[in-house]
Amino acid sequence: MSLKSRTARLSIWSNSLLIILNFTVGFISGSISIISEGIHTIMDLLAAIMAYFSIRIADTPPDEQHPYGHGKYENISGVIEALLIYVASGWIIWEAVQKLLAPHHIDNYGLSLGILVMFFGSVVNYFVSKRLYKVADETDSIALKADALHLKTHIYTSAGIGIGMILIWLTGWYILDPIIAILVAIFILKEATEILIHAFKPLTDTSLSKDELETITEIIDQHLDECMTYHKLRTRKGGSHRYIDFHLEVTKDMSVQASHELCDRIEQQIEQHIPNAEVTIHVEPKDCPT
Repeated sequence: MSLKSRTARLSIWSNSLLIILNFTVGFISGSISIISEGIHTIMDLLAAIMAYFSIRIADTPPDEQHPYGHGKYENISGVIEALLIYVASGWIIWEAVQKLLAPHHIDNYGLSLGILVMFFGSVVNYFVSKRLYKVADETDSIALKADALHLKTHIYTSAGIGIGMILIWLTGWYILDPIIAILVAIFILKEATEILIHAFKPLTDTSLSKDELETITEIIDQHLDECMTYHKLRTRKGGSHRYIDFHLEVTKDMSVQASHELCDRIEQQIEQHIPNAEVTIHVEPKDCPT
């Protein structure tokens, strides 16, 4: 099992634990903000499961039907995760509005349990998200990045709900509970939008980032003499894999072996600077004035 798969599985276990705690305390206390956090965590569990399986599929080598590999399965997973978060946020806001129209009492025992569980959840999500971000950066996994972003928001939402529980305990303003739930939902919607944009772009074959394109063009320019040029540079990304191709014009008297060696040098240098890059160069002859 790959490092990405093991890390995704860690998120599954942590989310499962927090779902049990959130719903147990949420139903005991009757707090809509705690239950909303439980719903959010269910979405995270589904997202973690999808991330796990999408990573397993994305790591499989290219085959006859998928000659470019399976990397975009990670992007599909990220898009579905974002849509699930939109659904969860809508449910939270609906339930919170009902509570605003009919405020409810939360006893001190329920508040105490809620405070403990929320801050415990923040600590757990801090360490798990930190691990996910580390592996996501090392492997350039969009699925793990999306999962890590989910958990990162839980650090703030859980802590915010915990602080809200403390304020309710001190002031007796029970209306704070649904208000906090709505604020949590708005925060989650922002998170979902970020994930959706980041995951969806590679599905439409958006080019690589400006910094990566500058690196590629600088490397190509370093290997060209006055008579050589290039055009039709195209780039795209699928999962953690980057695909780069362009046409290279060389002098028509350059031998096949020499042009092949030149292409190899360019490809190797690009692949050294651009992670998980696959470079294809089409060589064309060019007249060079003497």
